[in-house]
Amino acid sequence: MKILLPFLLLAALYGCSVEERPKDANSDAINEANKEVTYDSLLAQKYGADQYGMRRYVIAFLKRGPNRPTDEKKSAELQAAHMSNIRQLAEAGKLALAGPFINDGDLRGIYVFNVETVEEARALTETDPAIQHGSLVMELHPWYGSAAVVGINEVHQSLSKTKM
Repeated sequence: MKILLPFLLLAALYGCSVEERPKDANSDAINEANKEVTYDSLLAQKYGADQYGMRRYVIAFLKRGPNRPTDEKKSAELQAAHMSNIRQLAEAGKLALAGPFINDGDLRGIYVFNVETVEEARALTETDPAIQHGSLVMELHPWYGSAAVVGINEVHQSLSKTKM
């Protein structure tokens, strides 16, 4: 559940529900046009932002693999190793975002790798014990998103009371 916190943080930073939006679309557009934008060149450089505040990543969809452990103990050990790998990748700055999907479908989770190429991301996925075991498989795609995603792990550390 703690891995979902970055998703919630991103939603809180960049979106609001329909109920929170002003009812008059014209006044909303006027308010947006009148806001002064403050560009922070140091933060943009730190996060590797281009002129639009964006950057390249590789997004990975983690899918149920063909070799799922049936033994509870083996499954728990594999999950612990998988989580350890996630922490290592995040601490190394290679994993900007990770989290499970909260249903029990074949799509198990998502990673956003802080790398520029699918080849780099593929090499990182091969470090995951769940991938090595065949419990999970990954589908990798280049992605162009906000450079602010790089800062999620840093902010998450300040929000997490209990470490995973």
